[in-house]
Amino acid sequence: MTCHTEGIKVLAPVKWRSLDGLVGVFWDAEGHPGARGYYLSPDPRIVIFFNDVSSHIKMTNREDGMIEHSRPMTRAVYVPAGVPLWTSFTAAHRFSHLDLHLHKDRMLRFLSPTVGTSAALAALRRPVEIQDVGAIETLASLLVEEVSSPTKHALYAESLVGTIVSGLLDIQDFSSEPQNGRLTQAQMNRLIARVNARSDGRLTVSEMAETVGLSESWFANVFKQTTGKTPLQWQLGKRIDLAQKLLAESELTIADIAAKLGFSDQAHLTKAFRQIAGETPAAWRRVQQAR
Repeated sequence: MTCHTEGIKVLAPVKWRSLDGLVGVFWDAEGHPGARGYYLSPDPRIVIFFNDVSSHIKMTNREDGMIEHSRPMTRAVYVPAGVPLWTSFTAAHRFSHLDLHLHKDRMLRFLSPTVGTSAALAALRRPVEIQDVGAIETLASLLVEEVSSPTKHALYAESLVGTIVSGLLDIQDFSSEPQNGRLTQAQMNRLIARVNARSDGRLTVSEMAETVGLSESWFANVFKQTTGKTPLQWQLGKRIDLAQKLLAESELTIADIAAKLGFSDQAHLTKAFRQIAGETPAAWRRVQQAR
């Protein structure tokens, strides 16, 4: 794994344990304002934080994307093999987290017998970022105890890792199509979560189809049946929702908002905004300010 950090200080000895096809590492550290890191691994990786870092650490998968394409670091992150990750601290913050370095072949051996090779490969390619970790934090805490001071057979720790993987990864059943030509609520929830995770709210139709585990052509058909809109019409509405949020809650200019949300220019945003909201961004902002 390639790893470069600046301004991050380890506060206690690092605890680690090597298991069958994976390594667990527990860190207790502190980042200073402006601290940053770069991480790239040839194998999948899971990071689980034991405290909320979303207001102190930003992350991006683009080398030059920390300004326009960053997003808050969530409590649990799954990073697929070969996907780079840059992080940056906006303020000093002490944190602890569990790193799980997972060999791809080991994960396929674990997942494929139950969900099939196709679904397993798709899940391993799909990043996951969640803030509400729920029971995953409890499982991670139990695993940290076994990483720090092993008391049981390695099978116990490996079983904990398997349960964390099952609970965190977005594992879908590719053997079935939506019933009655409509997307399920679970599929819509996955799609909404992935769109919301993008700072500009943009996904290609292919990326949306992959998110719900369907072919692009089938997805476009059932999406229209489910929502009454094409995928791109629906996505445009979500982007205009983001524009309204920025107009109401920030002092960004309309041109800046257009750039942030991936519109070609202010005129492009204005045209799309009028189409969805019925008035221009400037007029909409004036009404909100008057209220």
